[in-house]
Parts: sequence; structure tokens; C-alpha cells
Amino acid sequence: QVQLVESGGGSVQAGSSLRLSCAASGRAFNTDTLAWFRQAPGREREFVVAIRWDGTTTPYADSVKGRFTISRDNAKKMMHLQMNSLKPEDTAVYYCAADQAYRRNTYYLSRSYDYWGQGTQVTVSS
Repeated sequence: QVQLVESGGGSVQAGSSLRLSCAASGRAFNTDTLAWFRQAPGREREFVVAIRWDGTTTPYADSVKGRFTISRDNAKKMMHLQMNSLKPEDTAVYYCAADQAYRRNTYYLSRSYDYWGQGTQVTVSS
């Protein structure tokens, strides 16, 4: 049983930074995997990155590599996505998702995640 709520989205200019947060609750929080996905209108959902309960991370999507950083604070039951050097192509609704187990080979698939937040809008203008 996991509940997720994203926050921190907004409208910024290219080159700016935003820090997204995902507040999690549930008894299984310390044993699950958390991930960030994003989806722009008319485009397919894109995996961004995932993090295990112990703080180890998956590879980042090539589109955000070197600019985004994921982190997790289990004591506060929070996950964050620090987004730097934002580009217009980063405009999307950003979702956090939770999986009750770490799927070493399928962590990048939406179907691997049972719980989803409501999403937070990120808009980057040029």
C-alpha cells in the first residue's frame, strides 16, 4: 500500500533549475523502488530514472543525463529530482511511481509500477 504525491513543478525559462519532490507513504516504502517518468501531450511516456530503497540508481535516460539528479530520503519518505539546465524539450507532466520490488531488467517500463502520483507540470520556455 503506497501513496505518492508530486510537487515542485512550475514554469521557468530555459537554463533554469527546478527541484521536484515526491512524498510517499505506506508500510512498504523502505522495500520498494521509486521512479520518475514524464509525458508531454501527444508524446509517449518516457522513463527518466529510478532509485532503490538503499539509494542506488538506474542509468538515466539519455535525454536528461548530466542535467538531472535523483535522490531519496527514507527518513522523510521523500524522493527528489533536481533538474538543472532545463530545456524546452523537458516540458512535460512529471510522475513518480513505485514498485514493490526492484526489477533489474524492466525498471524502465511503466507496467512495472503499481502506484503512481497525480503528476506535476513542468513548462520550460525559450
